Amino acid sequence: MTTEPIVAALDIGTAYTTAIVAAVHGDLPRAPRLKVLGVGSSRTMGLRRGAVSDIEEATRSIRAAVEEACRVSGVQPDSLYVGIAGEHVRAMCSAGVVAISGDEITRADVDRVNEVARAMAIPQDRELLHAIPQEYRVDKADGIRDPVGMIGTRLETEMYLVTIGSAPAMNLRKAIEKAGYKTRELVLEPLASALAVLTEEEKELGVILVELGAGTTDLAIFHEGTIRHLGTIPYGGNTVTSDLVQGLGITQHDAEQLKEAYGCAYEPMVDPDQVIAMPATSAHAERHLSRELMTHIIHQRMDEIFEKVQREVRTAGYVGRLNAGIVLTGGGASLEGVTELATDVFGLGARVGVPGEKLDGLAETVAAPQFATVTGLALYGAHRTALGGVIARRPSLSGAGVDKLATRVKTWLQDFF
Repeated sequence: MTTEPIVAALDIGTAYTTAIVAAVHGDLPRAPRLKVLGVGSSRTMGLRRGAVSDIEEATRSIRAAVEEACRVSGVQPDSLYVGIAGEHVRAMCSAGVVAISGDEITRADVDRVNEVARAMAIPQDRELLHAIPQEYRVDKADGIRDPVGMIGTRLETEMYLVTIGSAPAMNLRKAIEKAGYKTRELVLEPLASALAVLTEEEKELGVILVELGAGTTDLAIFHEGTIRHLGTIPYGGNTVTSDLVQGLGITQHDAEQLKEAYGCAYEPMVDPDQVIAMPATSAHAERHLSRELMTHIIHQRMDEIFEKVQREVRTAGYVGRLNAGIVLTGGGASLEGVTELATDVFGLGARVGVPGEKLDGLAETVAAPQFATVTGLALYGAHRTALGGVIARRPSLSGAGVDKLATRVKTWLQDFF
């Protein structure tokens, strides 16, 4: 059994629930890596648009996925880093201002201004999930990443506060507890995916991460190194499947099978004469379907989803500022032609985001866009674990030395998003 720290993560998607168990190694705490030990997956039941709708069904899905990951890894974690998303997620900016009394700005001053920005009143039916400093301003100088050591009399910050519905969060935690596990931390899914598939250069230049899930499409805009906007579109892969059912007059099962085997999101890529033969069943004789018609249906819905994402970009004020283009993740990103359609709609370069960097062990088992979230959750946990582990393994450090290390890594953790 490995002696390295272990992290376990859980992504409860609308279609599939996925768990990962991994060991943390590498250059700790600065550059932790994941050694993937086990991955488990099960069909999701009891979830609707990111929120638990049936706790018993959700519990069974969670237990099946985590038990499979534990069986493969030979490790039994007791707590999980868990992704959360859905239409109940809200984000807002909050400002904080403090006066500087000393000669230069200290870490304590930065902590004070962050606390002021975090102190915004949160409604009783919501809870704060992430408080992410975006930039600092010292007197009249803005755009500062880390003001420690600078000279000034007034320190300001802009903080991005992400809140979630209290009821969806509590129901999610309850389902996980009933499955026999503890929730170590809830993490917003698009932010977790960003950890797994975005580069620092992309986040600096400006990029939009589009997560094409089964129930919803989530998006996150990054610019100048940090998160700037979050959004959710209430359409996803299930909507495309329903369109195929209606448009082709076939069953839900056949629509899913056809989409997976022959689906394409971009009409110009398909041969207009290609025909798909569907085997005979007890209810139907053998049938032949036009792949061009099927692609037309998929293209129209995916185009609508991307247009809604583009509308979010315009509303957020980032048109013309996303120089790194679009990165697509989630199960829908595996669809043929999806990058071509995204390039057409946005007028920007597009790529599919696949986890791979900072991964060892069974890395090939998660080398697909649908594993971006669960891998990102595990990477998030790896950084958290690295912080705690280094302090625990360095008892010879003085109190001041420990505090300095913890503070430095804490700031680095804030820079995740």
